Amino acid sequence: MSVRELYTKGARIWLPDQSKVWHAVTVEKNYDGKGKLEVTSAERGKEIIPIKSDSDLPPLRNPEILIGQKDLTALSYLNEPEVLYNLESRFNKSQIYTKCGIVLVAINPYEYLSIYGNDTIQLYRDQDVQLLEPHIFSTAELAYQSMVNFSRNQSIIVSGESGAGKTVSAKYAMRYFANVGGLLEETQIEKKVLASNPIMEAIGNAKTIRNDNSSRFGKYIEIGFLRNHICGASMKTYLLEKSRVIYQASDERNYHIFYQLCSQANQSEMKSLALLSADRFRYTSQGNAITIKGINDAEQLLETREALTLLGIENKVQMTIFRLLSAILHLGNVIIDEGEHETTFVKESDKSFSTFCSLLKLDENRMRTWLCNKRIKTGAEIVNTTLNLNQALFARDALAKHIYAQLFGWIVEEINKSLEHIGQRQSFIGVLDIYGFETFEMNSFEQFCINYANEKLQQQFCQHVFKLEQEEYMKEQITWSFIQFYDNQPCIDLIESKLGILDLLDEECKMPKGSDENWHRKIVTQHGKHPDFLTKKLSANTTFIINHFAEKVEYSIDGFLEKNRDTVLEDQLKMLKESELDFVVQLFFEEDDITSGSKTSTSTKSQQAQKSGTSQTTSKGQAQRKKTVASQRFSLGSQFRESLTSLMAALNSTEPHYVRCIKPNDEKAPFTFEPRRAVQQLRACGVLETVRISAAGYPSRWTYHDFFVRYRLLSRSSLIDRTNYRRSCENILKNLISDKDKFQFGNTKIFFRAGQVAYLEKLRSEKLRAATIKIQTTYRGYYARKRYLKIRRTTLVLQTLSRRYLARKHAENIRRTRSIILFQSLWRMQLAYHSFQTLRFIIIDIQSHCRGYIVRKNLHQRMIERSVLTVQSSIRMWIARRRFLTFQHAIILLQSHQRRREACLEVKQLRVEQRSVEHQRQLNKGLENKIISLQHKIDEQKRDNERLTHKDHEFENLKKEFEQLKFQHKELKQNLKNQSNLEEELQQLRTENERLKLDNATIRSDLIQTKQLKDEIITKNNELIIKLQNELEIKTKEITKLEEQLVGDLSTQDLSLTRVKQLEEELNTERQQRQRLVIEMHRLEQKCENLQSELQNGNINIIKPVPSDSNMTWDSKFMDAFDLDDLPDQGPLTNDGLTPRRPPPLHSSTVNNPQRYLSTTQANDTLEDIGETGGGLLLRLQRRLKQLEQDNKIMNEELEKGITNSSKLGTIKKNSSWHLDELETERLKNDLKALREQILKGDEQAAKEQLLAQFDALNAELEHRRREQIEMKSKLQERVMQHENETDDVIAADAIEQAYQSQKQINKMLELELEQCRTSYQREYDRTQERLVQLETENVELYKSIDENTIDDSMKQQITSVIHENLELHQQIENNQAEIRKLRRVIKLVNKSFSAGYFIINKKKFSVE
Repeated sequence: MSVRELYTKGARIWLPDQSKVWHAVTVEKNYDGKGKLEVTSAERGKEIIPIKSDSDLPPLRNPEILIGQKDLTALSYLNEPEVLYNLESRFNKSQIYTKCGIVLVAINPYEYLSIYGNDTIQLYRDQDVQLLEPHIFSTAELAYQSMVNFSRNQSIIVSGESGAGKTVSAKYAMRYFANVGGLLEETQIEKKVLASNPIMEAIGNAKTIRNDNSSRFGKYIEIGFLRNHICGASMKTYLLEKSRVIYQASDERNYHIFYQLCSQANQSEMKSLALLSADRFRYTSQGNAITIKGINDAEQLLETREALTLLGIENKVQMTIFRLLSAILHLGNVIIDEGEHETTFVKESDKSFSTFCSLLKLDENRMRTWLCNKRIKTGAEIVNTTLNLNQALFARDALAKHIYAQLFGWIVEEINKSLEHIGQRQSFIGVLDIYGFETFEMNSFEQFCINYANEKLQQQFCQHVFKLEQEEYMKEQITWSFIQFYDNQPCIDLIESKLGILDLLDEECKMPKGSDENWHRKIVTQHGKHPDFLTKKLSANTTFIINHFAEKVEYSIDGFLEKNRDTVLEDQLKMLKESELDFVVQLFFEEDDITSGSKTSTSTKSQQAQKSGTSQTTSKGQAQRKKTVASQRFSLGSQFRESLTSLMAALNSTEPHYVRCIKPNDEKAPFTFEPRRAVQQLRACGVLETVRISAAGYPSRWTYHDFFVRYRLLSRSSLIDRTNYRRSCENILKNLISDKDKFQFGNTKIFFRAGQVAYLEKLRSEKLRAATIKIQTTYRGYYARKRYLKIRRTTLVLQTLSRRYLARKHAENIRRTRSIILFQSLWRMQLAYHSFQTLRFIIIDIQSHCRGYIVRKNLHQRMIERSVLTVQSSIRMWIARRRFLTFQHAIILLQSHQRRREACLEVKQLRVEQRSVEHQRQLNKGLENKIISLQHKIDEQKRDNERLTHKDHEFENLKKEFEQLKFQHKELKQNLKNQSNLEEELQQLRTENERLKLDNATIRSDLIQTKQLKDEIITKNNELIIKLQNELEIKTKEITKLEEQLVGDLSTQDLSLTRVKQLEEELNTERQQRQRLVIEMHRLEQKCENLQSELQNGNINIIKPVPSDSNMTWDSKFMDAFDLDDLPDQGPLTNDGLTPRRPPPLHSSTVNNPQRYLSTTQANDTLEDIGETGGGLLLRLQRRLKQLEQDNKIMNEELEKGITNSSKLGTIKKNSSWHLDELETERLKNDLKALREQILKGDEQAAKEQLLAQFDALNAELEHRRREQIEMKSKLQERVMQHENETDDVIAADAIEQAYQSQKQINKMLELELEQCRTSYQREYDRTQERLVQLETENVELYKSIDENTIDDSMKQQITSVIHENLELHQQIENNQAEIRKLRRVIKLVNKSFSAGYFIINKKKFSVE
C-alpha cells in the first residue's frame, strides 16, 4: 500500500496553524501526486496546499476509536498533532494523566481534584496498572512491584517547568510509598518521610511568576526498604537558587520561611528576634508580592515547626534557626553609605546593623569594619583595602546568601540524620524532583546549569527508551534494524568536556584579573566552530547561544564568574566563627572541615586559631594551610558537575520511571489548555522524542486475540481457525497487506508500522459500510412490501366503516329534525311564559313602590307639623322663664342694696360708739384678756408640737422594730437551709449502721472459727492449749476494738439525735417569738387606726361648712358667718361716703379657721388704735402676734404642699427606722448565737434558761411598747382637743394616714410571709419526722441483728441504754408534735383575728372617707 492511497477523499489530516499549532481539515479530492492537495474545513473553507514530495504530505489523523487513548503509543498515526490532540481531549475530560510508553504525562489542572485519597491508593495497590487509568499512583505502584518482584532498585524522575506540578507529583508518590510500604499502623519513619516535605517547601520553595510554590532547588530522595517496608530515607539537594535570598523579580517572593516568620512578629515568643512586617524588609519586599492568595503564612509556620519537632529538632534549636533567618533579613536592611575617595561606611545609628550583630552575637565595631573592608594577601604580607559602594553591597549580599546556603545544608543534613536507617537496606526507590528545561529573555548561570542537567537527563532518557524498545523486539523475536534517534552527546561535550565551557569558566575564575569578557573570548575562540555553539552579530561580546535538545537558548555572560566562584570574604567568615552562638560557630567550622577534607589534629588546631585569633598578621604555616585549602576549594560549576555525575550514576543503577509535568497555560487558569505552551514543553521534556523513537520502529502492537476479534470480518470464513489465532491472523494479513515489511509476527503480538492500523481500520469501515448498505436495501424492500399490504387492508376496512357511518349519520339526521321541531315549540312556549311572568312582577313592584312613597310622604308631613308645635311651645316657655329670671334678679339686687345700706348705717353707729372713752376702756380690758389667753395657747402649742415630734420618733422606732422582725424572718429562712446539713449527717449515720452490720458479721465469723479451733485443740492435744489461749486473747482484743468503734458510732448517733432535737427546739422558739411579734404588730395597727379615726372626727367637728345660698351675695355670706359685734373697723369710707372698703380675700387657712381670722384682724386693729397712745406692753404683744402670723403663713404653705411634706416625713421616718432595725437585728443575732453555743456545749439547762430569758425580754419589750402606744394615744387625743383651730392637725392627720397605709402594706406582706413560713416549717417537720422514723427502724434492726451469744454484758447494757434513749427521743418527738399542734391552733386564731381586724380597719376607713 502506497502513501498516496491514504490521502483520498474524506481522509482527515492536520495542517500547521499559527494560533492553535495544528488545524484539522478534510481532503476534498484524491491526491494524484501532482504537487497539489485540495482540503476543506468549516472555519477556512476550501484550500489548495502545495506538496513538493510525498515526504512533505501533512500528518494524518487517527480514527475516532483511537481518540482519547490512555497510552499514546497505541495511536496508529503517532505524530505531534495527534499527541497534542489526544492530551487535550483527555485533559478536557478531567483526565490529567496520560501514558506515553514508559513516560507518564501529567498536566497541571490548577484545581484540586479528589483523586488522591486513601480509596484511590487502595484501588491501585497490588493491581495490574496496565488495566487501570494512568495515574501517579500507577507509576509508583509499578516501581514498588518491580522492586518487590525483581529486587531491583527503582527511581521516579519527575521533571517539568516551574508551575507544572513537579513538587506535588513527587509528594504524592512519596505518600503512596509511605502508605503501601508502611505497616498496618503508620510508624514514626513514615511520618518523618512525609514531614520532610513541608520543611523543604518552606526553606526551598518560593512564589514565582509561573508558580506560587516553585521549587528553587533540585532534590533526590532515596526511600529505603527492608522486607518490603520503609526503613529509612536520605535526601540530596542540587543547585539551590541563592540569588533569590537577595533579589526577587516583580510579582515574586523570597523563600516562604521568611514570610512565615514575619507573620508571627507580634507573638511573644518571637519578640527576641526583632521581626518586622515583611513589607519593611528589603529582602522580602522587592517583588511587591507579600501574600499569596489562599495561603496563610502563620498556619504554614505552625506546620513547619510541627514537622521540625517530629524530625527531632528541638524548640530551642528552632529558635536559633529563626534567629539566623531574622539576622539575614536585618542584614538586608543595613544601609552602606559612600564616603570620600570611594570609601564606604556603616553609620553607628543603623538599627538594622545593631540588630544583626546582636542576633548573631558579633562584635559590632569589628563587623562594621569588615563589612566595608577586605584583606589582600601579597606574598607573606596582608594588606587591608577598602571596598567601593558596589563591592560593599555585593559583599553584604554574598554574606547573606552564604549564611542561608549553610543553614539550608545543615537542615538537609539534620533531616538525613533523622531519616537514617542504622543497618543495611535491601533496596530503595529514588524520587527525583528536578527543574525542567528553562529559557527566559535573559538567561544567566542558573539557567545554564539547569539546562545542562536536563541535557544529561535527556540523554539518559533516550538511551533507556531505545533500550526498552530493543528489549521488546528481542523478547518477541522479530527482525529489526537500528533505530536512529537524536544524540545530544556533542552538546554535553561542549559543556563538560576538557576545555569545555565549564573548564574554561573555572580556569578564568582562578585568574587574579579574570572577567566575564575574557572568558567569553576564550569560549568563542575554542568552540566558535562547534555546531551547537552560536553567537549573534549584534551582541557577540555579551551573549552566546547553545543549541540544546529542546531549542536554542541565548545566555548573558554578565555575572557568570562571580556566581561560579560563590565566594565570601574570609574576614566576614572569621567574624561569624567568632560568634558567641555555638550553633553559628559549628555551622561554619563544619564548612571548613568538609572543604579541606582533613580531620587531623592539625586542622583542629588551625580551626581554634581561626576562632580565637584577632590579629591582622598570621604565621606562615597558617597562611600556607589556608592557601592549600583555597586550592582545594571547588567552584560552584565543578561542584554541580560532580553532583550531577553521581546522580546519573545512581539513576543508571536503577530502573527509571519518568513523569513529565506539563503546564497548560501561564495564567494558572483551571482546566485551560493552550496548545502552543503545551507543545513547547512536550518538545523540551522528551515526550515527542519518545513518540519519534516509537514511530521509527513498530509503534502499534496487537495481541493475536485482540486482532482476531477486531479484524476477522476482513477475511473469508474458510481462512479462519478459531483454535489457532496466530494462523488466522496470518491469513488475514497476507490478503490485506502485500508489503511484509509493514508488519511482523512476534511470539505473542503483531507489530505494525505507523499507519497500518489506520489502513486496516479504513478497510474494516469500508467492509462494514458495504454490509450496512446490503442490509439496508434488503430491509427497505421488505419494509415497502409490508407497508403496501398493510395500506390495502386498511383501505378496505376504512371503506366499510365509512359507508356504515354515512347510513347511521342519515338516520341520526332524521331523528334530530323531529326532535328539534318539538324542542322549538316547547322553547317558544317557555319564552312566552317567562316574558309574561317578568312583566307581571315589574308591574307589581311599581305599584308597591308608589304606594310606599305616598304613605311615607303623609307620615313625613305629620312629623313636620308635630315638630313645629314642639318648637313653638319651647320658645314660649323660654320667653316666660327669661322674664321670670329678670324679675328675680332685680328683686335680689334690691334686697342686697337694702341690706348693704342697713349694714353701713350700723357700722357708722358702731364707729360713733368706739369714739367714746368708756367704750375704749372696755375694749382694752377685753383685749388684754385675749392677749394673755393667746400667749397661753402659743405655749401649749409649742409643748404639743414637741410631744408630737417625740411621738413621731417613737413611731419610727416601732417601724424599725418591725424591720428587725422581718430580718429575723430572713434568718429563719437561713436556718431552714441548714437542714441540708442534717440530711448529710443522717446519710452518714446510715453508712455507719451498714458498717456496724458488716463488723458484726465479721465478729460472728471470728467467734465461730474460735469455737472450731477449741474443739480441734481438745481432741488433738492439750499442749496447744496455751497457743490457743493466746489466739483467743488476740481475738478478744479485736472484739474490744470493734466494741469501742460501735460505742463511738452510737455516741455519734446520739449526738446527731440531740442535734436534731435542739434544732427543733430552736425552730419552735423562733416560731413562738414570731407569732408574738405578729400579734403585737396587729395591736399597734389597731391603735393607729383608732387614733386616725379620732383625728378625722375631730377635724370634721372643727371645719364647719358655711351654708350656701344662691340668693345671697358675698357680703351677706360674710355677715352670716361671723358675729358682727366683734367686727373691727375695716378702713375709711370711699368718696361717696356710703360704700365701705371691700374686705381682703380669704385664703384656705382663713376659710377653714374663721375664728382665727377674726382674732388676728381684731388684734391688728386694736394694736393700731393702741399704738397711737404709745403703750409699751401693747408694742411687745404686737411683735409677738406678728411672729405668730408668720408661723401660721409657713404652716399654710406646708399644708398646700401636702404631698411633698408627707414624702419628706416618710423618708425621715424610713431612715430612722432603718437605723433602729439594724440595732434590733444585731441584738437578736447575738441572742441566737449565744443560744446555739449553749446547745452545742450540751448544757440543756443553760440553754433553757437562756431561751426563757430571751422570751421574758421580748415580753417585757412588747409590754413597754404597748404602754408607749397607750400614752401616745392619750397625748394625741389631748392635742386634738386643745388644737382644734390650728392647721397642724391637718399635717399630723396626713402623716398618720401615710403611716397607716404603709403599715397596712407591711401587714399584708407579713401575712404572706407567715403563710410561706408555715408551709415550709410543715415540710421540714415532715422530713425530720420521716428521718427519725427511719433511724428508729434501723436501730431496731441493728438490735435484732446482734446475736446475744456473741456480745458480752457490757455491750448488752449499752444497747439497752441506746434503746431507752431512742424511746425517750421518741417521747420527746411526740411532745414536740403536741406543741406544734398547739402552735397551729394559735396561728389559726391569729389569722382569724388578723382578718377580723383588717375588716374593721377597712370599715372604719370607709366610714371616715
